[in-house]
Amino acid sequence: MPQREQVLTPVDGVVSRMRALDAALPARDGVAVFNRVYLTVTEAVDWRIDAGRFPDARAAIALDVRFAERYLAAVDAVSRERLPPACWRPLFQFRRHPGVRPLQFALAGVNAHIGHDLALAVVDTCRTLTCEPVDLEDEFDQVGELLLSMEDRIREELTPGPELLRIADPLTHLLGAWSLERARDAAWTAARALWALRGLPDIAGEFTERLDTAVGFAGRMLLTPLPD
Repeated sequence: MPQREQVLTPVDGVVSRMRALDAALPARDGVAVFNRVYLTVTEAVDWRIDAGRFPDARAAIALDVRFAERYLAAVDAVSRERLPPACWRPLFQFRRHPGVRPLQFALAGVNAHIGHDLALAVVDTCRTLTCEPVDLEDEFDQVGELLLSMEDRIREELTPGPELLRIADPLTHLLGAWSLERARDAAWTAARALWALRGLPDIAGEFTERLDTAVGFAGRMLLTPLPD
């Protein structure tokens, strides 16, 4: 069976950074928990690009890289002792809390990245490629399918067994209170709204700030310490 040709793209650069984070961070660190899940999805996008699975590889690369760069910028901000966006602050603040379970760290990271970063990444990509959001819809949907697989991976690897996940367990309520699919749909709507507001920078800025704050609030709720 012939091997696929290895084509180096900017996605390989962000994959390398996430791999370096995975090697450097303690396994139980909350940021490391999210990073491992996101790394797997980004590697899958990279594979699809190399295999020619995207109709417009240039758009897929731009969207994936702009998306990943927002997460990596938050990591860089914290490493320089600066505040990351509000959506990311709960994860960094609680990353070593012993009462927060790995599943909560993963969900909080996904919440920040999908709920806030994805909409802004679509706008960033439109500016980079001089296109409209509708021109990225196919790539957004394909990447979205992989993002939904992230939720499957989280549930498969981080959810306790049925004997531990009782109906009265607070973790059960967390699992039912947040949906990646709904967050992805909201991100597409937010991206279209921000693009429509691009000629009104004051309103666009306020919209972005409110989005950041609201997503951060949801993340803080997801990281509520739970009893054993």
